Amino acid sequence: MERDMTTGAPGKIILNFTIPIFIGNMFQQLYSMVDTIIVGKFVGNEALAAVGSCGTLMFLILGFLIGLTAGFTVITSQHYGSGNMRAMRQSVASAAILSAVISVLMTLCSMLMMKQILHLMNTPEDIYQEAYGYIMVICGGIAAQVLYNLLASILRALGDSKVPLYFLILAAFLNIVLDLVFIIVFHMGAAGAALATVISQGASGILCLVYIIKKVPELHLRKEDWKFGRSMAIWQMKIGIPMALQYSITAIGTIMVQSALNMLGSLSVAGFAAANKIEQLVTQAYVAIGTTMATYCAQNTGAGRIDRVRQGFRAATVIASIYAVVTGLMAIFGGKYLTVLFVSENLPQIMELVDIYMKCIGAVFIPLAVVNIYRNGIQGMGYGLLPMMAGVAELIGRGVVALIAASRKSYVGACLANPAAWLFAGALLLIMYFSIMKKREKNSLLS
Repeated sequence: MERDMTTGAPGKIILNFTIPIFIGNMFQQLYSMVDTIIVGKFVGNEALAAVGSCGTLMFLILGFLIGLTAGFTVITSQHYGSGNMRAMRQSVASAAILSAVISVLMTLCSMLMMKQILHLMNTPEDIYQEAYGYIMVICGGIAAQVLYNLLASILRALGDSKVPLYFLILAAFLNIVLDLVFIIVFHMGAAGAALATVISQGASGILCLVYIIKKVPELHLRKEDWKFGRSMAIWQMKIGIPMALQYSITAIGTIMVQSALNMLGSLSVAGFAAANKIEQLVTQAYVAIGTTMATYCAQNTGAGRIDRVRQGFRAATVIASIYAVVTGLMAIFGGKYLTVLFVSENLPQIMELVDIYMKCIGAVFIPLAVVNIYRNGIQGMGYGLLPMMAGVAELIGRGVVALIAASRKSYVGACLANPAAWLFAGALLLIMYFSIMKKREKNSLLS
């Protein structure tokens, strides 16, 4: 089911590739959404707040690893686009080695430092134990998360966005069953929800591995492919590390927001957590089209088709902008009603908090679309440092607003942090894009 993205209508290719990723991302969100629903309904608001308070930490840790794996496979996609299968296989082997080493290091470091991190985040005492139990299980399962995301990224690098979706769907249903068992039957609380997520993600990773072994001969690595190449590893790290740091920089900003919220008490934390779950459902399309653009731009850059890269950016922007207008209106006028999925206590108060957040973000979905499309597309072209600078712009926008919100103990201020980040980063990425394309096209004419 591999696909060459260097031929055919760019808009159609991007849309067809994006839809399975979007559905897959929705099922990935289903993991955490089901966790939130079952925890909120069967454990209580304190446990819900605990899960919500860990969301930013999960993004920090797992986002770093997802960025790494995505960055490593940019090289894979470029070699596939150029038709160099030997170099493609070597890049896969190198990515596997690097991912394994970093997974072990991240697991150890995160688990050893977690108590200090939770204290630095001003985690409320009434939710501390639940939060600690939840995030420690997540950290212990980092390898499972990396396994799936690396293998899914490799398959997408070869143009296959459907198979990872199928396995995520199966894993999502497994997650629901395990949530019910661990939380309702064994009374494991928030930690049970985390364990269900880790096991389910690991299962989807194993299914990807089995599929590659049985169905994708292009990825059957030979003994010589496993010979560690220093130049290949350095090339992958030059793209992967900035992409990982980009996620981490973004996460640092969200941690600042979470710290501001923690000062307002568990009710505000629970309201913001429920609102974030709704936001994540609505905005997964932007993440999906960003993932598509990374693969599309990598394959076409590898094939020397800069004209198709430009066409792809234009088509993706139109598609995402239409979606942004529709979903923005839905979020502003109806987003709050989804609160009933997550909350059983203090529903009117929390729904009001969710409504404030939805109105703040619904008006700025187009900048969010720009951030995902242009950041990932530029990364797919082989640039690592420039997109990371957009992450710095996000941090500045989100961090400044979060600090103001913390000083004034303002919930509305905390809700405005993400829109500020998207506006700052989106503007910078557009400047980067036009500068890069001008330079690329000039070099193409000279050659």
